[in-house]
Amino acid sequence: MSIKLYISLFFLLFCSSIPAYSQQADELFSQARKAAFEQKQYTQAKQLAKKAIQKSPKDYDIRIFLGRLYSWENQADSARREFEWVIQQNPDFEDAYVAYAQVEFWNHEVEKALALSNRGLTKFPQSIELGILKSKFLSSQKKWSEADQVISLVLKNHPGHADARAWANRIRENSAANRIGLTYTFISFDKQFEDPWHLTSLEYSRQTGIGPMIGRFNYANRFNGNGVEYELDVYPRISNIFSAYISAGYSANLGVFPQSRSGISIYANLPKSYEAEAGLRYLFFGHNSWIYTASLGKYYRSFWFNVRTYLSPASGQIGQSFAFTSRYYLGGKDDFISLGLNTGLSPDEQRNLVLINASNYKLQSNGISLSYRKSIQTLHVLNVRASWTSQEYQKDTQGRMIELGLGYIRRF
Repeated sequence: MSIKLYISLFFLLFCSSIPAYSQQADELFSQARKAAFEQKQYTQAKQLAKKAIQKSPKDYDIRIFLGRLYSWENQADSARREFEWVIQQNPDFEDAYVAYAQVEFWNHEVEKALALSNRGLTKFPQSIELGILKSKFLSSQKKWSEADQVISLVLKNHPGHADARAWANRIRENSAANRIGLTYTFISFDKQFEDPWHLTSLEYSRQTGIGPMIGRFNYANRFNGNGVEYELDVYPRISNIFSAYISAGYSANLGVFPQSRSGISIYANLPKSYEAEAGLRYLFFGHNSWIYTASLGKYYRSFWFNVRTYLSPASGQIGQSFAFTSRYYLGGKDDFISLGLNTGLSPDEQRNLVLINASNYKLQSNGISLSYRKSIQTLHVLNVRASWTSQEYQKDTQGRMIELGLGYIRRF
């Protein structure tokens, strides 16, 4: 047999073995992911991943997966070795920076996590994952303004990304230390009341160590009378997943306002851009009114959808209120168009507070609303709102009301 023939056979056998090794590595990698994600057998998954690496030593995806397995089992040093190896071999592998930064953050090394996210963003300035991570790392240090700038840039480049949108809205109220807001609402009735209502609110919000606190002064002219109400809202942060809402209000002008009102809710930031809330509202008009509420929200691309219900047991029956709200974001976190559909009375709407107490009979209500919110140079926010409602004010007797509102917020 000639030398050329030997050489040809050698190359043929060598080349044919490459796909076999690659195929074996892919099969082992697939088995490892199944063991980890479906069977939760992390030790077995690591063994399979190591065998796959022996077959294909420079498969960076397998090494990143192995590093994540180590991190899930609190073997941070082993995870770091895998991520460092990938970065040294291929500095342009984005997932390595993402996984490595997460490991450092989970191990309370926030500065190292920030440094890794910055290294990754230097190479991948358009990276969504690294941008969101950096914003979260800054938020954990209560650097709200910097976190807001980072996530705003992500949204500017990727306005339809649901996770970025969800995170931006979670840190929105924390991005400025102070905020002043003024709103005015005009409500006109065709039958129920001869004179229109006028509602005005002035509020001041400040960022505190536990979360935003909002003091609010409400003025109303309705039922041919004037009244004022004082409110305090607090939004304490419990964890990265949970936060709360606590509210209390008082008015000496019973009738124009309830004498006292309060509320409490727990919010949960769920996976896949979902969010949920459950809570309780209390009103006192000379007697107690308790109202339970729950909602589920979802971010999808440039949209936000929310479904909410209020349940108010009284007089042996349960009043029900449902509301559907959708937003379409036009760019930043404060630029959107909103559409609302509702049936029943919501205790979170100032105009409804006195109507909820109007009768032992559970009044029916159906309405639609449109609003537009626009930020100007980030610090100024304008909001306009219009709604139409068919409102039952006595049993089997309905009227119509039109609401027009205008609001302004100044952050500083």
